[in-house]
Amino acid sequence: MSAAAWLSHFALGEAPFCKEIEDHDLWLPPSKQSLVEELSEALGEHESILLTGEPGVGKTCVLRALRHRLPQQGFRLTYCHNATLGRRDFYRQLCLALGLSPSATAAAVFYAVSTHVEELGRERTHPVFLLDESHLLHQDTLDHLHILLNYEWDRRALLSLVLVGLPELHDRLLLRRNRSLYSRLHRRLHVEPLLPDDTTEYVRHRLAHAGSDREVFTHDALAMLHEATAGALRDIDRIATAALRDTARKKRKLVERDAITRVLDHEDRSQP
Repeated sequence: MSAAAWLSHFALGEAPFCKEIEDHDLWLPPSKQSLVEELSEALGEHESILLTGEPGVGKTCVLRALRHRLPQQGFRLTYCHNATLGRRDFYRQLCLALGLSPSATAAAVFYAVSTHVEELGRERTHPVFLLDESHLLHQDTLDHLHILLNYEWDRRALLSLVLVGLPELHDRLLLRRNRSLYSRLHRRLHVEPLLPDDTTEYVRHRLAHAGSDREVFTHDALAMLHEATAGALRDIDRIATAALRDTARKKRKLVERDAITRVLDHEDRSQP
């Protein structure tokens, strides 16, 4: 069934669980809202942060909400998601993201980034480097990041790093060789999966945003959806979309528990 057909069946103006949603329309449960508040507070104090969470629990949603919350005046956010590069290429990527021309040598690239940070400090603009998928960072890059935070004999906090990744990132940072970096991460935060009531509210919010003015999932279906996904947003989006499509094929107006069961059974059969 085409997307247009099942969207029309439920009188939806757009796919309710797609990625294409503006920052100001993001829904976050109270636990994640408080996390965004703490992140914003930390950056306001020019601190660096470690943010971990299991896959799909909403780390990127939290970062997007943070981007929307932070005032544009006074902050310069730079987002990097390719963490699999060596140290020189990592800094070259950072240069490009900052609008700088990367040089040939690692030392020159590092100098360009650190000089830019100092220039922003003189302009009273605080740069924030958001490094996503940081659990994939090469060790030689981790070895060097704490130096990037050291300005004027470690007297001024001219830059905030936000390292975002899976829980194993925390384990790596606990290693003795990474203690200089870990000690500079003032806040160590963790993104938890949704609670059952959060899942229900999230599904209702996304459906309402897509144009629905009624209940589409039964209580039992929502309970099963939460149990199957353990509150991971990415999995909720995928399974809920498949359940809507399955229900529309059967010309029903309400997604029931059996639709979730069929989706999960199909996924199990598709496993190699």
